Amino acid sequence: MKEHLLLLHGALGSDKQLRGLARDSSQYFQVHTFSFSGHGGREIEPAQFSVPAFAREVIGYIQEHNLGAVHVFGFSMGGYVALLAAAEAPGLIKTVTTLGTKFDWSPETLGAETRMLDVAVMQEKVPQFAEQLAQTHAPTDWQAVVQATRQLLTSLSEQPPLTPARLTKISIPVQILVGELDKTAGVDASSLFASYLPQATFEILMNTPHPLERVNPDELALRIRRLIQGAA
Repeated sequence: MKEHLLLLHGALGSDKQLRGLARDSSQYFQVHTFSFSGHGGREIEPAQFSVPAFAREVIGYIQEHNLGAVHVFGFSMGGYVALLAAAEAPGLIKTVTTLGTKFDWSPETLGAETRMLDVAVMQEKVPQFAEQLAQTHAPTDWQAVVQATRQLLTSLSEQPPLTPARLTKISIPVQILVGELDKTAGVDASSLFASYLPQATFEILMNTPHPLERVNPDELALRIRRLIQGAA
């Protein structure tokens, strides 16, 4: 029987961005995806639009679908959520692979992220991306999703739930992947936070920026598979 693999999307995304990876992984695993609250057309509920709330959604999904223990891949914010869920519910998650996940949240590192979350600037500078967000989150107003994400990141920077001390208590195999050209996650910060995890491996994907669509899907699927097989 195939093992379960849950794929988690990043901020401003939805389960749609994981379709390629889901397709490539489905011959080896029972693949699951869902969109976090407020994403992919789901209604925004302020109390449910936070990293801790998303972690609870992951735990709830696993329990409600009676999956037992699962393997999880998380892109960007999804990786942070996956590790937080693993910390909150030991035993439910077997392995975690993160890609492009920013771990060094603080008031000092917040500015670079929130500057990109200005609706007016997005409409003017990257109208195609704005239109993509509108399609991704319809019928929910994409501008409301952007504003909610800005608040989420602000809260995350004020009180990051994944402290170095908490990461040291996550004892499952974890694979931290970051693109060489990823200015969001950052190679040095990713390496540092990977060192806090007792069973973590760290790898730099050469010539790779942050966006998931710029990552080689075959290579990503292979790395996830290797971690899972090695943990069997």
